[in-house]
Amino acid sequence: MENILDDYAHTNGLRDVDTRLKLILGAGAILISVSSASPVAPLFIAASMALVTVWLAKIPAAFYSRLLAIPAGFALTSGIVLIFLTGGGVPLWEIQLPGLTLSVTTAAIGLASVVFARTLGGMCSLYFIALSTPMVEMFSVMRSLHLPREFVDLSMLVYRFIFILIGEAIAIHNAQEMRHGYVRFSTSIQSFSMLGAMLFIRSLAKGEDLIRAMDARCYDGKLELISEKRNLSIAGLLCVAGYLTACTLILLSTTDITIVWGNL
Repeated sequence: MENILDDYAHTNGLRDVDTRLKLILGAGAILISVSSASPVAPLFIAASMALVTVWLAKIPAAFYSRLLAIPAGFALTSGIVLIFLTGGGVPLWEIQLPGLTLSVTTAAIGLASVVFARTLGGMCSLYFIALSTPMVEMFSVMRSLHLPREFVDLSMLVYRFIFILIGEAIAIHNAQEMRHGYVRFSTSIQSFSMLGAMLFIRSLAKGEDLIRAMDARCYDGKLELISEKRNLSIAGLLCVAGYLTACTLILLSTTDITIVWGNL
């Protein structure tokens, strides 16, 4: 299952759409989401990008929901913390604890809602890119933008090693599970520490194996990419430009909109 994101990227319904269009759309949506001063534009981007990912890219809705639940959980937790730790505005609720006063204000609720919406909009846009675009095509675009070759090659190696480490971690964890390494809390801590140590050792060994394999294939310090040249579609450019323009207009027209207690 460690390759499932890349599997969807190679088999999704938007696989044949130009990579540059998908990157422009995703990156533009991320920038608009994190720049919004109200939750309206990021929530619109989150809903629309999720719809595009599930409907047009044909990513299973159940899998996408589980994937989105991870950042949404972190954003929700951060929002709850901001509600209780951020002051300003009109106090709505207050409780006295020994040596501590917890209060909820209108400004805190507004800030928490904006942070949550920004996170959701940005992650939906990022998942759109990750689930619809293979990484090898992203590296080709990076090459076409004339980014430093060392940066692109290093990114390719790092991406490769991510899956190597995930595969090794799964193999070690499965072996520990077969030996009842996680039956109790104490044994779980010990097994987890051993997993981390062995993963470090295995990663060094895999790195040396990769170097020997590359040297055996006459590696000269340059990683070559086979890229397919495509012409940008005018219709695709107009669709992306229209969507980003609509998002920008929503951002500008909802700048002064905030969530207050009366609207909750």
